[in-house]
Amino acid sequence: MEKNASCFPLFVDLYGRRCVIVGGGAIAARRAAVLGEFGAAVTVIAPEWKGGVRNIDWVPRVYVPGDLAGAFLAVAATDDREVNRSVGEEARKLGIPVSVADRREECTFFFPAVCEHRGVTVGLV
Repeated sequence: MEKNASCFPLFVDLYGRRCVIVGGGAIAARRAAVLGEFGAAVTVIAPEWKGGVRNIDWVPRVYVPGDLAGAFLAVAATDDREVNRSVGEEARKLGIPVSVADRREECTFFFPAVCEHRGVTVGLV
């Protein structure tokens, strides 16, 4: 079977599930906000957090291998290529879906733009 270039849209229940975001800038803040809206237990790992998003667990330090233990989903959204690569590698080894903001080819899922209206949720990639 030939590989299909398009991706299958999959919607999952994130309520109470630990989602780890590595990075503290604008992209990380947007991802944290969306995940939080869907009830995820969001952990942000970054020396600085500029997100202003509430109800997250901020770990004020750099990422270290092992930080993804117990995560359901991971997002690498730093401005450091090597850190993003490391997060992606750890997630893939652990079987955790990961979105790597600066390298599409390292993602195992793509973080969509999310639109909600009157009970209908649409994700656009």
